[in-house]
Amino acid sequence: MSPRPGGWREGDPAADRRFADLGAIDLELGGHLPGVTLAYETWGTLDADASNAVLVLHALTGDAHVHGVAGPGQPTAGWWDGLIGPGRPLDTERVFVVAANVLGGCQGSTGPSSRATDGRGYGRPYGSRFPRVTVGDQVRSERLLSDHLGVRRWAAVLGGSMGGMRALEWAYAYPDRVGAALVVAVGAAATGDQIGTQSTQIAAIRADPGWAGGDYYDEAGGGPWAGMEIARRIAHLTYRSEYELQDRFAGTPQAGEDPLAAVGPGRFAVQSYLDHQAVKLSRRFDPGTYVALTDAMNTWDLGRGRGGLEAALGRIEVPLLVGGVNTDRLYPLWQQEQIATAPGTVKGLRVISSPSGHDGFLIERDQIFALTAEAVGIGLGGSSSIEK
Repeated sequence: MSPRPGGWREGDPAADRRFADLGAIDLELGGHLPGVTLAYETWGTLDADASNAVLVLHALTGDAHVHGVAGPGQPTAGWWDGLIGPGRPLDTERVFVVAANVLGGCQGSTGPSSRATDGRGYGRPYGSRFPRVTVGDQVRSERLLSDHLGVRRWAAVLGGSMGGMRALEWAYAYPDRVGAALVVAVGAAATGDQIGTQSTQIAAIRADPGWAGGDYYDEAGGGPWAGMEIARRIAHLTYRSEYELQDRFAGTPQAGEDPLAAVGPGRFAVQSYLDHQAVKLSRRFDPGTYVALTDAMNTWDLGRGRGGLEAALGRIEVPLLVGGVNTDRLYPLWQQEQIATAPGTVKGLRVISSPSGHDGFLIERDQIFALTAEAVGIGLGGSSSIEK
């Protein structure tokens, strides 16, 4: 088990993070945060008229470290490593790239593990007192960050999975501040299947006695690590395709173990794989954040309070590139096809071919990076034609 929450904590090395204090924010579901900080990273230089900025948005367990190596204070290498730099798809000789850890996160942004800045519980982790946040709240905090950075309009906003939710919300809520948006491997509203699967992950964490109602942060070595590891196993099965799991593992025993032994906990190879993914996450992520962000994904609905989903999609005029993975069973292609009916969609749905399921948006970098470069080109004015 991890000796403490697996996310970044105050006092850890900052690595390449910068921190923006953005003030108070009222939240969509009635909560309030008296002070919001977003941790972010940048690459390249903002030009004189601030017209070359690109915002990259991470998925559930991602962070601001899109590109670069692991090191002290930064447990993982960039999750789209190779995307950013001179001569790369996000060419830093041309564009200024920003990525922020999301509101509710655990890599330097305000979240459940952050120290409260209000009177009750001041200086202690929010824990159970952290209010519910939505995708809309996350995007409003990102808008405050853009103001902080002097970016009035993003040339492009790019994201996959949970990041794609925020890219679509940006396009709807702030059309005058977005030149183009790339929305990949996500839907415009959570489905019953997604809510069911994700709620089960939340239940696994909350059922762990170490959850302590969300107030486990001051317990040395405590916390719902077993619960989060179960949640990660459930999630990972939705991230990969049935074909890939059968092709890689089928019913093969783990090396040196016998899953059919009369005595002993021998595992199949696929069990070992899921165990590895679970433990790896627990070393870098906070269970409270897992619950908060998964809840935000459950409440995602672009059409809420906007006349319904069809009406909301019908009002999007920002040029959209919409991509879906052909083997994605978490966010199947019909959901991207639904988004591609928006008036602003460029050339319909782009299908990413991958045996890997939902995680194809992270794995199939040649295909994804080509879409990012195209979106930036549209946002910078290289192409603005909209073809259905």
